[in-house]
Amino acid sequence: MHTEDYIELEKRYATNTYNPLEVVIARGEGVWVWDVEGKRYLDCLSGYSALNQGHRHPRIVQALIEQAQRVTLTSRAFYNNQFPLLVKELCELTGYPRVIVMNSGAEAVEAALKAARLWGYRVKGVPDEQAEILVCDHNFHGRTITVISLSTTPLYKHGFGPLTPGFRAVPFGDAAALEAAITPHTVGFLVEPIQGEGGVIVPPTGYLHAVREICDRHNVLLIADEIQTGLGRTGKLFACEWEGVRPDLLVMGKALSGGMMPVSATLGRQEIMELFGPGMHGSTFGGNPLGAAVAREALRVIIEERLPERACELGAYAMRELRAMRSPYVAEVRGKGLLIGIALKEEVGSARRFCKLLKERGLLMLETHHTVIRFAPPLIIPEDVLTWAVGEIRAVLEG
Repeated sequence: MHTEDYIELEKRYATNTYNPLEVVIARGEGVWVWDVEGKRYLDCLSGYSALNQGHRHPRIVQALIEQAQRVTLTSRAFYNNQFPLLVKELCELTGYPRVIVMNSGAEAVEAALKAARLWGYRVKGVPDEQAEILVCDHNFHGRTITVISLSTTPLYKHGFGPLTPGFRAVPFGDAAALEAAITPHTVGFLVEPIQGEGGVIVPPTGYLHAVREICDRHNVLLIADEIQTGLGRTGKLFACEWEGVRPDLLVMGKALSGGMMPVSATLGRQEIMELFGPGMHGSTFGGNPLGAAVAREALRVIIEERLPERACELGAYAMRELRAMRSPYVAEVRGKGLLIGIALKEEVGSARRFCKLLKERGLLMLETHHTVIRFAPPLIIPEDVLTWAVGEIRAVLEG
């Protein structure tokens, strides 16, 4: 079968919920993928940052194989010998005392929302059914009914109501707007340190620090969604560390399994997480031994191969080179570490045509928010490959 055959099958049978670039990937290794015709491409999207460690990292593959040969699923009806080690290592790595392990990022966000509401009723004393959580304009936290209820993007919400109440949006990057929106019923503020799907939007320096102070002053939980920005992507283990901010609840996923399994986690302070009891939350696959073994090795790879440090060093180079472009199309280059957005001028229109040109040159990139090209290769990218990639991007956008 050829590229067009696979695309035709997907268009015929799969529900039309995505608009992929027209390449059919058959194999991946490290920073590279190959299509069904054998052409090689540099993966510059990294599975939306799920592949920080690269495709099929040999250590993570080996952990998956070894665990798959023992036991893959027990459910949480029984203990298994991988989940306790994963939660111990997650807590020791982050300094949080308690963690809930789920599968998708959206599930981890839901767990954080439930934790914040529970804390609001039992600790803060908000009247029943009146808890409110503030979010940001142009956020993206997932696709469940509740999570789209806190979105401000009409496309994500239209036709799916009635939506879950209890959320209000404030401008991203505006600490004063957050403080003005807080009421006695506000129990939490959910924020991405950098908005990835929103267009790689970086808030003003000092924003997260100001948000932390505001939340403390008003007894509001700070909930950081680090699903895309966490685990090394921005040059720190977590993006909040750039401003020395410690959230009350921390949400992670994607690279937590190195692209091998859906594994996510919500970590939090003891006085929040201890409010949960048996039966109040859970998941059949959450904390399964296969996913736990994979996540344990994925975390070790991030730390032992110094991936946050690599992202910091290589990202600084890439940002400097891309900002030096003299392009009639580019309005701004922004980001942190190896999460970089190349924002095109509004009059240029969709960035898809540039993504197609880059594909022809062997780079797989995709637009976000229509006019932003996202550059987020695996953090293991060799320096010479990064130099080549940046040169190809400049060649396309300066032409």
